[in-house]
Amino acid sequence: MDFRELSYIVSIAKQQNITRASEEVYVSQPTLSKFVQNLENYLGQPLFRRLGNKFLLTYAGELYVEKAKAMLAMKKELDQELSDIIRQNIGELKIAFPIMRGNYMLPCTLPVFRKEFPRVKVSIHEANSSVMEDMILGGEIDIAFFTLPIKHPDISYDIINLEEILLIMSPDHPLASAGIPREGCKYPWIDIGLLRDEEFIIQRSDQRTRQIFDKIFHNAGFDPRIAMEIRNIQASVQLASGGFGMTFVGETHLRHIRTDVNPACFSVGTPRTTTSFVAAYRRGIYLPNYAQRFVNIVREFT
Repeated sequence: MDFRELSYIVSIAKQQNITRASEEVYVSQPTLSKFVQNLENYLGQPLFRRLGNKFLLTYAGELYVEKAKAMLAMKKELDQELSDIIRQNIGELKIAFPIMRGNYMLPCTLPVFRKEFPRVKVSIHEANSSVMEDMILGGEIDIAFFTLPIKHPDISYDIINLEEILLIMSPDHPLASAGIPREGCKYPWIDIGLLRDEEFIIQRSDQRTRQIFDKIFHNAGFDPRIAMEIRNIQASVQLASGGFGMTFVGETHLRHIRTDVNPACFSVGTPRTTTSFVAAYRRGIYLPNYAQRFVNIVREFT
């Protein structure tokens, strides 16, 4: 069996459908069906349970796919190492950003990278952080850029920078003057306890900003009032600046968001709340020279 055939089984497991898998691996549906049948006959046991048009892995299938993915990852690593040595940085770099961060990071980083590595194809993916973790583990992307925490132990990361999470409100809000100077804080510090009766604009539960928000109020010991849930971080800041509730945002994001009025910004926590912006990749994977350079370019522009 060759690596191409390993990819057939991995694709069927991912798609759970022969027709969609055949489209992904560029073989006909009858050819792929016959391949699976022959392989299962050779192994003496089924790899898939058929439920109508749906293909679900058996226990043996799960083991097979796990090993197949590992073998394909090793082949990819070898190909990349040989590319660095023999092909002089010819290859493909698959990267992912959350949409908000990609809006301002991609225009400043990609031109620099293209100038240095004109023969490297760059594929861009946009997704939330949880989805990007799955894409890393599935080999769909090489590097993802997002903020901690990371849930899966098989994902490693390099810290790009440490950024503060800020409370944002309208400059006309009665609490806009409630901040006080505090050692270690770049911005005026505000006591979260003063916000018990305030309404907040928050992100969805699968977004890192929301997870940080939940932790802030868990530590504060009370549940905040929620005015709105929205994925769009830029809109959250613009709404809060205009007086529609309060929100939280990373300092790096804030530098790239335009608002009609300058919002009031505060440090919160003990004495402030920070998170790490990271370049994440599968643990133990070989990152070619051009991938490592892209991480450094992102670091330079953050």
